[in-house]
Amino acid sequence: MIKVRANKYHVIYKEWAEKIKTGELKAGDTIPSENDLAQIYGTSRETIRKALNLLAQNGFIQKIRGKGSVILDVQKMSFPISGLVSFKEISKGFQAEATTTVHDIGLIKPDAFLMQQLQASKKDEIWKVIRSRKIGDERIILDKDYFLKKHVPMLTKQICESSIYDYLEHNLQLSISFAKKEIVVEECTEEDYKHLDLEGFTHIVVVKNYVYLENTSLFQYTESRHRLDKFRFVDFARRGV
Repeated sequence: MIKVRANKYHVIYKEWAEKIKTGELKAGDTIPSENDLAQIYGTSRETIRKALNLLAQNGFIQKIRGKGSVILDVQKMSFPISGLVSFKEISKGFQAEATTTVHDIGLIKPDAFLMQQLQASKKDEIWKVIRSRKIGDERIILDKDYFLKKHVPMLTKQICESSIYDYLEHNLQLSISFAKKEIVVEECTEEDYKHLDLEGFTHIVVVKNYVYLENTSLFQYTESRHRLDKFRFVDFARRGV
């Protein structure tokens, strides 16, 4: 019988998460039942249930009735659909190192497309920021951000290499509230081929964000372009009754 010290469920979670991350356990494999795990670890089913719930919440397993806990493919990185989080916040959960390269930053006058997306006028100025995200050894995300200058007076390359949202919230004291999101698959553009390692893919997943402040002002439009094979887009939904 395996002895587990304080905070048992977290120790059990870490042990199984590590087995999955290292490939000792493969996608599609099942892990022992709650009863079996309780006997192995000499603990209660409630403790085991907490560990399994944590594995499920972090995308390692899926509980399927009649099959038990099935291991998921963790080679694909999870991006939340419903949440409004920065890349820096999301990247903390990646197994590989994540880095950002700023390819373009500057003020522009909006064309017809951006006027429509940001509900802007010809007199408005807009910050344009183009960044690629490298995870491990591959550039697999291209972020194209547009901010209305009347809400974001200043941006620098250093800010964009770190976290724009951290700067907006802590330095400019902006209250970022909600976003409308749209997910589409598009053909890769010349810009995608230039800044990403596409490995032969001709299409790309594009997450479009229209982001609003607490006072309901639309201040940001973003196209986050992801390589097809590297991500899964996750959401949590509860049925209303």
